[in-house]
Amino acid sequence: MNALNQFFRKISILFGRRRFSSDLDEEMAFHREQTEKEFRAGGMSPQVARAMATRQFGNAATLRERSHEVIGFRFETVLQDLRFALRQMIKNPGYALLAVFILALGMGVSVAIFGFVDAALLQPLPYSNPNRLLSVDESARVHPRSNLSYQDYLDWKRMNKALASIDVYNGMSYLLRGSSGSEAVLAARVSDGFFTTLGVNAMLGRVFLPGEGEPGHAKIVMLTYGSWIKRFGARQDIIGQSVSLSGDNYSIVGVLPRNFSFAPQGGAELWVPLLDPSNCEQRRSCHDLDGIGRLRDGVTMQMAQADLSGIARQLEQLYPGSNRDQGANVIPLTELIVGDERPALLTLLGGSALLLLIACINVASLLLVRSESRKREIAVRGALGATSSRLARQFVTEGLLLAFAGCLAALLVAAGVMSMLTHMIPKVMADALPFLGLVGFNAHTAEFAAAIALLAALLLAATPTLRLSFQPIRDGLMEGGRSAAGRFWRRMGANLVVAELAVAVILLVSAGLLGQSFYRLLHVDIGFVPDHLATVNLQVPDTAYPKDEQKIALYREIERRVAALPGVESLGITSALPVQCNCNTDWIRIVGKPFHGEHNEVDERDVTPGYLPAMKVSLIRGRMISDADSKGKQLVVVINQSFARKYFPGEDPIGHVIGNGDLTPTSLRTIVGIVNDMREGGLDQEVWPAEYEAMYQGPDSFETLAVRTSQNEASMLPTLVGTLHSIDPNLGVSGEQTMDQSINSTEPALLHRFSTWLVGGFAVIALVLGVVGLYGVIAFSVSQRTREIGVRMALGAQRAQVYRMVMRQAGWLTILGLVIGLAGSIGTSTAMASLLFSVKAWDAATLGGVAAVLGVAALMASFLPARRAASVNPTDALRAE
Repeated sequence: MNALNQFFRKISILFGRRRFSSDLDEEMAFHREQTEKEFRAGGMSPQVARAMATRQFGNAATLRERSHEVIGFRFETVLQDLRFALRQMIKNPGYALLAVFILALGMGVSVAIFGFVDAALLQPLPYSNPNRLLSVDESARVHPRSNLSYQDYLDWKRMNKALASIDVYNGMSYLLRGSSGSEAVLAARVSDGFFTTLGVNAMLGRVFLPGEGEPGHAKIVMLTYGSWIKRFGARQDIIGQSVSLSGDNYSIVGVLPRNFSFAPQGGAELWVPLLDPSNCEQRRSCHDLDGIGRLRDGVTMQMAQADLSGIARQLEQLYPGSNRDQGANVIPLTELIVGDERPALLTLLGGSALLLLIACINVASLLLVRSESRKREIAVRGALGATSSRLARQFVTEGLLLAFAGCLAALLVAAGVMSMLTHMIPKVMADALPFLGLVGFNAHTAEFAAAIALLAALLLAATPTLRLSFQPIRDGLMEGGRSAAGRFWRRMGANLVVAELAVAVILLVSAGLLGQSFYRLLHVDIGFVPDHLATVNLQVPDTAYPKDEQKIALYREIERRVAALPGVESLGITSALPVQCNCNTDWIRIVGKPFHGEHNEVDERDVTPGYLPAMKVSLIRGRMISDADSKGKQLVVVINQSFARKYFPGEDPIGHVIGNGDLTPTSLRTIVGIVNDMREGGLDQEVWPAEYEAMYQGPDSFETLAVRTSQNEASMLPTLVGTLHSIDPNLGVSGEQTMDQSINSTEPALLHRFSTWLVGGFAVIALVLGVVGLYGVIAFSVSQRTREIGVRMALGAQRAQVYRMVMRQAGWLTILGLVIGLAGSIGTSTAMASLLFSVKAWDAATLGGVAAVLGVAALMASFLPARRAASVNPTDALRAE
C-alpha cells in the first residue's frame, strides 16, 4: 500500500504541480506587468506604479495556494480520494465483496437477458434490406395465417404489382445414402428465386438460377455450412459432386454461408428446388407452401396486403370450389421469425430489470449502513475543516469505485449466463431461433452495460451524499462513538426494504403464475395415455417401394417384427403423432347435408388398426379401424367426439358418408366409429374435429411408429431402431424419442418451461435479497437501540414485549411491501397475459401463496434480531453506553 501511495504521489507531482506552477507564475507576472503599465500611463513613476500594481494584485503566495487548492481537485484530491476508497475496501473486505457480488449478479443477469433481446428484436435479420422482406401466406376463417397452394402462388406471382419477387418453401425429408445405409435428413424445397429474394449468396458455388425450379429440370441441391462440415468433411471440391437422395442422384451446386439461417426451416440441412409438383401441389385446394416476398421500391406492406387481397378475391370468383373465403396474409418476415418469442423475451427483460433494481437497492442499503458507522469519522473531518462538497466527493469516489468493480464482475457473469442459457435451449427449439448465433457482446450490449453501470454509479454515489446532507456535523460529535439510530436511517432504510419486498413480490407472483401455467399446460387433457410409449419416424424410399401394395407389405412386416420384441404390449403406425399441430388437414363435405362451398376443415390422420388401441383411445360408439379395412375395400373413417358434435349435433354419425368438396367417388368414406378426443394440436390449442382413415387403404411414404411397452420406453428405442434397420437398411429411421419427450419438446412446453425457470430464478434471488435486506434493517435497528431496550427491561419490560416491539416493526414493513407488490404484480401479470395458460392474472391461489411465502420468510428474518433484543442484559447495555 505504501508503494501504491508513493506511485500516486509521484504521478501527481510530475504531471500536476510542476506544470501548473510554471504556468501560474507566468500568468501572474503577465497580469502584474499589465497593471503596472496602466499606472505608468497615468503618470506614475515606475517605482510607484510597481508598488501599486503589487498591492492591487494581492499577495502572490496566497494566490498561489488558492490556485493550487482549485487545481488540486483535479489531481491530488481525486487521487487521494481514490487511495482512501481503496483502503476502505481493503479494510472492510466483507462489505466490499458483498456489494460487488450483488451488483455483479443484478447487472450481469440484465446484460445477459438484454443480449438475447438485442439479438432477437433489435438486430436486423441477416439478409439484404431485411425491412423489405415479408411473409406471404393465405388466410381462412379458421386460420388467420394458412399455407399457400402451389396454383395460387403461381397466380399471385404473375398478377401482383406490389412485390419485386415472391417465392415459396416447405419442409421435406430425404433419405441420404451413405456407407452405412440411408439416413433421413431434413431438407427444404424452395422456388428457384428463394435465395435471390432473401439476398443470400453461396459461400461455395452458387445459388439456384431462374428456371431451375421448373418441372423436368435437372435435380440439384445446396448444402448448409453445418451439413458440409458434418457430412462431407468440408471438402473444397464438393461442387459438382453427386449425392443420392431418396434414390435419386442430385448434383451439389453450392454451399450456404456459415451464418445463414432461416427459422421456419431451421433444421434443414439440404435445400432443393421445388421441381416437379407433388400430388398435393397439383390441386389448387391443397395447401402445403409458405411464401416470402420482397417489396418493390416505394411500396408499403399495407399496399402489398391490399394488392394480394384483391388478387385473392379474383381467384375466389374464378375458383369458388377451392378458394371460397381465401384471403391474403402479409406480415414482416421479422414478425414471423421472432413474433412468438417477443412476449417471453420482454417478460424476462422486465424480470431482470426488477432484479437489477433490487440489487441496487440492497447495495444502497449497505452504503447507508456503512455511512451510519462512519458518522464519527465524518464529524471529525468536518470539524477539522473539510467542506460538505469535499466529503461528498469522497463518498462519490467510493460509490464509483464499487460500481466499476461491480461492472467488471458483471461482464463475467453476463458471459457465463449467456453461455449457460444458450446451451440450456434444446436443439428442437434452437433450430427455430436463428438469433441465438448473434447472442454475445457487441456494440448494443456494451452500450446497455455502460448505461446501467452509469445508473448504478449515480445511485451509489447519491445515496451516501444525500445521507451526508441530512446530518449536521455537531450530531456526529455529540453522539461520539455510540450507535444511536438516526431518524434518517430509520426512514430511508425502511423505505428501501419496502421497495425490495415489493419487487420480490412482483417477481414471485410472476414466477408463480408462469409455474402454474406450465403445470396446467403439461396436465391438460390430451385424450390418451403417453406413458410407456416409444416413437420412431419412418421414411420409405419410393424408388424401392413405388406401389401402395409394396408399402402396405412393408408396414405389416414392421408391425409383425416389432410386436415380437420383448416387452411390447401394442403398437401402431400413424401419419402424425398427437400434441404437435392442427395441421395435415382435410376439407370435408357430408353427403346429404346442405353445402355452399364452405371449408369444413378437420385434422386428418392415417392409422393402422393397432394405433388407436395402442394410444389407449376409448371407443365411444361403432368400431375401430380393422385389418379388414384394406386396399380395394370400401373406404372407412373413424371420427372423434369434436367432429360428431360440430357436424352431427343431436344425431348419430355412424353410417354417414363424407368426402371432399366435390364428392368425387374416390374420396367418399363411411363413418364406422367415434372415439374420444385425442389432442392432435399443441398443448395450448383447442381440440379440433379429427378423422382417422385406414392406412392400409392408401399408405404414404412418411409415417411414425408408436410402441407401447411394459419396459422403460427410453431403453426400447435402440432396439426399435436396430430392428427397423434389420428389416431394410435403406429405410429412413429418425426422431426416435418417447412420447413424453415428444410432448415436452413442443414449442409451447419449451417456451413455458424456459420462462418459468428464468423468472423463478429471478424471484428466488429477489426473495433472498429482500429477506436479507429486512434482516439487516431490523438487526441494525436492534443494535442501535440496545440502550433503549436495556432501559425498557430495567424498568420492567418483559421479553415478550421486546419480541412484539421488534416483530411489529418487521411486520409493518412486510405488510407495506406486500400490499405495494401485490398491486404492482396484477399490472405486471396482465401485461404478460399472452404467456399464461388457463390462469388469470389475479389468481387468488398464487397471490395468497406468495403472501404466505413472504410472510414466513419475513418472520424468520426478523426472529433472530428479536431474539437478540429480548436477550439483552440491562446492566451490560447501560454499562456499554
